[in-house]
Amino acid sequence: MGLLSFFKGVGEKVFGKEHEAPAAEPAKAAEVEPLKASALLNHVKQLGLSYKKLTVKTAGDTVVLEGEVATQEDAEKLALAVGNVEGVHQVDNRLVVETPEPEGQYHTVESGDTLSAISKKVYGDPMKYGIIFEANKPMLKSPDLIYPGQVLRIPRL
Repeated sequence: MGLLSFFKGVGEKVFGKEHEAPAAEPAKAAEVEPLKASALLNHVKQLGLSYKKLTVKTAGDTVVLEGEVATQEDAEKLALAVGNVEGVHQVDNRLVVETPEPEGQYHTVESGDTLSAISKKVYGDPMKYGIIFEANKPMLKSPDLIYPGQVLRIPRL
């Protein structure tokens, strides 16, 4: 699937103070990476996302996903779940998809965007916002709760 970019300063707050390396002690940065990877894996598990095998690795603000999933949708949702976390700038999605399909599109939410406006722009019909909402569950809890900088999956019709 490749490399996806996200806004580092926005997203769900998954990392606590214990996951931040002190600026004065760079030697401890290596100890922080497994904690960040573990926090991201726990986040994926809490969302109940589907995967067969998953390894999450971190290097600074980049996350690498490796493992196996059944569908392209599963791979894309996993990448978005970890990418839309505050402090994550890039996700290198190396997941192997059992049943390969064409990749979906992505949309980075801008100030003033709504799911209906995005739906009208992408599909030509604002009433198809539910398709976008469903494609981004469980990361989205409500069609009205999106924020600037968030990256959304836009499935093909």
